[in-house]
Amino acid sequence: MSHDDVHDRELLRRVAARDRRALEQLYLEYQRRLLQFLSRLTSQRETLEEAINDTFWTVWQKADEFRGASRVSTWVIGIAWRCTLKTLRRNNDAAAARLASCVAADPPRMAAPVDEERLDWLEQGLATLPLEQRATLELAYFAGHSCEEIAAIMDCPVNTVKARMFQARVKLRNLLPKLGGIEDASHCRGSQS
Repeated sequence: MSHDDVHDRELLRRVAARDRRALEQLYLEYQRRLLQFLSRLTSQRETLEEAINDTFWTVWQKADEFRGASRVSTWVIGIAWRCTLKTLRRNNDAAAARLASCVAADPPRMAAPVDEERLDWLEQGLATLPLEQRATLELAYFAGHSCEEIAAIMDCPVNTVKARMFQARVKLRNLLPKLGGIEDASHCRGSQS
């Protein structure tokens, strides 16, 4: 167990005991990270703030139900994922339309690129993926979560996570060369004779 998770578990234990300062500290530690991840789903600031507030309301209400089967961050991000989807559906606004079409507008940069143009291609490619595939890749590659943690966050089987990752990588492998101006991408994959 990492030092961060030990710290988060202690904060969550205090939140379960109704320590408002612990909730505030947990909020301060997670708010930026959640905003960065959830802004991939919608660019509507009000929707994001509502979803994050709902997330911490749920954390406040259910902290005593955390059993330690995952890292605290996995548990909190899972709550945030579900709260954001509910908020988007409840608000039935432009963000919900983007959710339905599985395309996010102008996602923020999460990694330090070696090449700005390649990062732009990657972001364009990610924006074309269905929501669940895009979120799975971002949780794995940008946030560093394991398949098991992603399954807990997204409330689905590990094999579903693996299938989403595979499907997303195939789609990106076929799309990214085109975004880079290479129409015949077969030579990028090696000979397949």
